[in-house]
Amino acid sequence: MKAADPQPAGTVRSESVRAAAQEHASKHRRLIRSTRDGKWLSAAMLPFFLLRPPSGFGVIETTGRKTGKVRRKCVRVIRRGEVAYIVQLRPPQVALRNPAALSGWLLNIRANPNVRLRMRGGRFSGVARELSDPAELAEAREAFCETVHLFDYGECDAHLRGLPTRAKVKDLHRYWFDTGVPLVVELGG
Repeated sequence: MKAADPQPAGTVRSESVRAAAQEHASKHRRLIRSTRDGKWLSAAMLPFFLLRPPSGFGVIETTGRKTGKVRRKCVRVIRRGEVAYIVQLRPPQVALRNPAALSGWLLNIRANPNVRLRMRGGRFSGVARELSDPAELAEAREAFCETVHLFDYGECDAHLRGLPTRAKVKDLHRYWFDTGVPLVVELGG
C-alpha cells in the first residue's frame, strides 16, 4: 500500500494561520475586517509617520509592480544594527477568510526588493527579503515580539479588547509575527 502524500507546505501554513486567527479572534476588536480597512488605517497615519515616526514604527517605500510609482505604507519596524525587521500582518478577520492573503506592498517587494525605510534615525535604503531560515526567523521573532515601545500600547488598545499591558502587547506582536509574513531589510543596500 502506498503512503499518502504529505500536504503541501502552503496548505499546512494556511491551516496554521487560520487556526491561530480563530483562537485570537475573540481577543481582537473588529477594527480591521478587510484589506481595505488596513489601507485606510495606514493612509490616516501616513502624514504623521512621515513627519516623525514613533519608535518601533516607520514608513516603507516600495516601487509599484504595475505602475512603477513609489508606494508608501506604515509598518511596525524593529531595527537591529544593519537590519530592520517588518511583518506583513494578517488580522484575524482577514486570516479567517483568506489565510494566505498578501498585501500590495509585499507583492511589490517580491517584484523589486529595493526599498526605503523612514524610521527613527532617518531614511534608509535597503534590500528586503522574506525570512525562511529557522535561525533568522528566531532572531527576527525575538526582536519583533519582545520589543515594546510607548506607541505599541496605543496599537494594542486599537486592536485588542481591554486595557493594554506589556504582556498583551507582546502577545499581539507574537500573533502578528506567527500569522504574518516576516521580512528583513538589509540596510545600506
